[in-house]
Amino acid sequence: MQAITVRDRAAGVGGLSLTEVPYPHAAENDVVVRVHAAGFTPGELDWPGTWADRAGRDRTPSVPGHELSGVVAELGYGTTGLTVGQRVFGLADWTRDGALAEYTAVEARNLAPLPADVDHVTAAALAISGLTSWQGLFEHGRLTTGQSVLVHGAAGGVGSIAVQLAHQAGAWVIATGRAADREVALGLGADVFLDLQADRLEDAGEADLVFDVIGGEVLERSTALVRAGGTLVTIAMPPAIQPVDGRAVFFVVEPDRAQLAELARRLRDGRLRPIVGAVRPLAEAPSALAPAGRPSGKTIIRVAEG
Repeated sequence: MQAITVRDRAAGVGGLSLTEVPYPHAAENDVVVRVHAAGFTPGELDWPGTWADRAGRDRTPSVPGHELSGVVAELGYGTTGLTVGQRVFGLADWTRDGALAEYTAVEARNLAPLPADVDHVTAAALAISGLTSWQGLFEHGRLTTGQSVLVHGAAGGVGSIAVQLAHQAGAWVIATGRAADREVALGLGADVFLDLQADRLEDAGEADLVFDVIGGEVLERSTALVRAGGTLVTIAMPPAIQPVDGRAVFFVVEPDRAQLAELARRLRDGRLRPIVGAVRPLAEAPSALAPAGRPSGKTIIRVAEG
């Protein structure tokens, strides 16, 4: 089968290439998915799991891309809860070959059923961003109705979903981004927008929850904006500074079938809108995923039609 692979860590995205690789093996509790659409996270070529398995052994050439939507083609031994021919979406394992391929083997528990009236491209754009937003807001941030939340990168993949979920939860949403992102963020449900290039971040005031996807100076300055008893949640890096009277949490998203199912319900009902950018075929993935080639919105690779 065809897949996008990487062999040279130093080459970065420039090392992506379309190659022929063996059809995947479905281990116990796995399914093999015929991939229809897949996403790619720019930072994943720096993740250890892209280059080594759980035992630390080199596994190149490896297939990147860990967000997918497709159809179950095969069940591994002992697999329950899914059936051959079923539409699914979710996350491919970090330390195994991913979804930029015609077929990929995934633990069944990492996937959720996809309603027939939700297209694969939209579902693939939601998998990681949706789970990251849900877990950051509600598991780690403990956001409740009536609280305030500051969302950095509000027009990005994660930030845009976080704004929508926080708004639906009844929170007061302060969004940040570039000037061009203002209307997008406000349209998604933000109550206030700050331009990080022109406005003072400190003018945002204190919030019960700060959700950071940027890191660096923005993360450091955001520590002072956490209200007493509040939480700073980040996916960018472990925070070097703790809030004076609050807590700081760094986390990596985890697969969760129940959360995926809830996200799919909201997607179907029109309550969630992932921002999809370019949609390109598998053969064009190396150029489509290069930094200079990525337009606004999430770039999705369409692997199969239908």
